[in-house]
Amino acid sequence: MAETRILVEGALVYDHDGDCDRPAPLDILIEGARIARVEPGLRAALAAGPPPDRIVDARRRLAVPGFVNAHYHSHDVLLKGMFDPMPLQMWFVNALPPQYPIRSVEEVRARTLLGAAECLLAGITAVQDMLTLYPFDDALLDAVLEAYDEIGIRTVFSLQIGDKRAIDRIPYWCDLVPEEYHPYLGSPIGVAGGESPLDTVRRQIDRVGLERERFSWALGPTSAIMSSPELLAGIAELSEAHDLPVLTHMYESRPEVIATRTHLAAHSGSQIEYIRAAGLLGPRLALAHSIWFAENEIAALAEAGARVVLNPASNMKSKSGVAPIQRYRKAGVEIALGCDNCACSDVQNMFQSMKLFCGLAAISDTGLDTPDAPEAMRAATLGGAAAVGLAGEIGAIAPGMRADLCLYDLGRPTLLPLNSAARQMVYTETGAALDTVMVEGRIVVEEGRLVTVDADALRDSVEAVIGGLRADQREVAARFETIRPWLLEAWEKSWETDIGMDRYVGDAPR
Repeated sequence: MAETRILVEGALVYDHDGDCDRPAPLDILIEGARIARVEPGLRAALAAGPPPDRIVDARRRLAVPGFVNAHYHSHDVLLKGMFDPMPLQMWFVNALPPQYPIRSVEEVRARTLLGAAECLLAGITAVQDMLTLYPFDDALLDAVLEAYDEIGIRTVFSLQIGDKRAIDRIPYWCDLVPEEYHPYLGSPIGVAGGESPLDTVRRQIDRVGLERERFSWALGPTSAIMSSPELLAGIAELSEAHDLPVLTHMYESRPEVIATRTHLAAHSGSQIEYIRAAGLLGPRLALAHSIWFAENEIAALAEAGARVVLNPASNMKSKSGVAPIQRYRKAGVEIALGCDNCACSDVQNMFQSMKLFCGLAAISDTGLDTPDAPEAMRAATLGGAAAVGLAGEIGAIAPGMRADLCLYDLGRPTLLPLNSAARQMVYTETGAALDTVMVEGRIVVEEGRLVTVDADALRDSVEAVIGGLRADQREVAARFETIRPWLLEAWEKSWETDIGMDRYVGDAPR
């Protein structure tokens, strides 16, 4: 089958290394999955040969690389709007999949499509889905992968696994919470039937295969503190064998620092030293959240070429603190951005993440050299691509890159007048001006509407399953209220320990 040739004509093409305020009007020739040429006057240049299969009039459009949502979990898309701010450890008990009964294939399909649709309609063309399926079931994974294939978003997929219990790793839970409630405070993220989490991942990679259109594998240990040395070493071996990126949570909350110093004393009380011993510290590693790093650990990240994926919206709502953005920048640690769970950030929108990235850096450092809009755009595109193992493939509109790009309507209020493409994308735009989205050279959003799935059918599928989820959530909420006083006591007690650093803006409790 011949490759489709699409000519995108006359767009203002955003170039990370060019004029980020007033991009030049250029044409983009797409051949199959990749960008072939980016230059003016391509229609005339192509006149001697076969015409393009389609010409897209983009003379009133801004062409921008598709955003890379480098940290995302599709398992709780249907829980958006369920919770107000609460400490991360309390949120665990309300939202994580092990708290809920196994979900149906229909619900898993609906939530996967809905989350991907929200991403695409906000200009996100690639997601790193760190998915928890608990207990694991092949049919549920197949439903996820089929949904992603149908809607057409690029997916870097990992199964979230761990082999330690949360109750054994969160300070004071074991001591304060009555034993009868311990089963609800964190089961290892494993599978039924005795298969180890790592064996599950290996089997799924073999079963699904490494080569699929718009799909690639990553490895997703839930966190270092929740993983045994054996599990981390096995992940390191698997990453090396298949050249797979490893993405995990690290230092997301203040209590996690206390737990680290208690349980990883043999590794200098450092998660970085712990993963170094397992063979994971290197350029294939990207660490989500990364709020409570010590200075020597930041230096170790930079030296190893590891990356951080910041999720400012969810970190605020989960009372986790503000990542040391300036310290990462000054050390030379590459930064990517994510939107995290719908149950804790409530939205898949990189415009929010970019604006918060710049804003939080500005109010947590008195210097003037804080991230500007072009840097935020890089973090949301090229930084994300590097973090998920797709450096050189996505994140820019240039010959040879995969054709993942978006066209924004310059007549919409957020982009009119266009004083600065970068600043208006970061500080003004919400996704309202989005007109067209292409992934791998395929148009998946046109005139602001999804064209790969039926929006009415998707709404109906969500409405068909949400009643059951809401009923289950009410039971989870009632159980939480029973144990809430002990969890609150544990949270407050964790503030009694001086950890030698602060990651809050303003006066935090002492």
